[in-house]
Amino acid sequence: MTWMRGLRWSGELALALSLAACGGPTQRQPDRPPVQEVPGGSPAATPVAPGGPVPTSPAVRRGLPLPAPQAVRSHEDLRRQAAQRLVAANPDGTYMGEVPPELLAIPVLEVELNQDGSIRRIRVLRKPTQAEDTIEVAIAAVRRAAPFGDVSRLPKPWKFVEVFLFDDDRRFKPRTLDD
Repeated sequence: MTWMRGLRWSGELALALSLAACGGPTQRQPDRPPVQEVPGGSPAATPVAPGGPVPTSPAVRRGLPLPAPQAVRSHEDLRRQAAQRLVAANPDGTYMGEVPPELLAIPVLEVELNQDGSIRRIRVLRKPTQAEDTIEVAIAAVRRAAPFGDVSRLPKPWKFVEVFLFDDDRRFKPRTLDD
């Protein structure tokens, strides 16, 4: 049964990466190293998008934390809860309607977690060739949504991949919620 979960996760990752590569000529994969590591520990290292502050939810602006994450029983639960927390922590920076036919940018992040659900590392798996600032917006959004709940009962690796579908207003929709 565990190998089936791994196979499903691998298939979803392949689908996410192939969808991310489906943009027009301006969305082709850059000729750069494919992975960028971002340390997860220090709040001082939180990237901020150039050109102004990243929008945050009213609760986050008032200093109120997000509700505690639910217990997760599978990697699929983790992915779905993480995507829902991304939207909850960034309501002014997200959209939930239909995905536009042309997207501004499609960064793909892999988020590795510690046992308690805090961020251990963020890897950029796909960098868009235009609107590169969306990478920092996505990373900041992930950090605002953390922690993602105790993952110690899940088999390792404790990580998930999210595809960020950015529209022309630089708002994103997590691909996981695009059902």
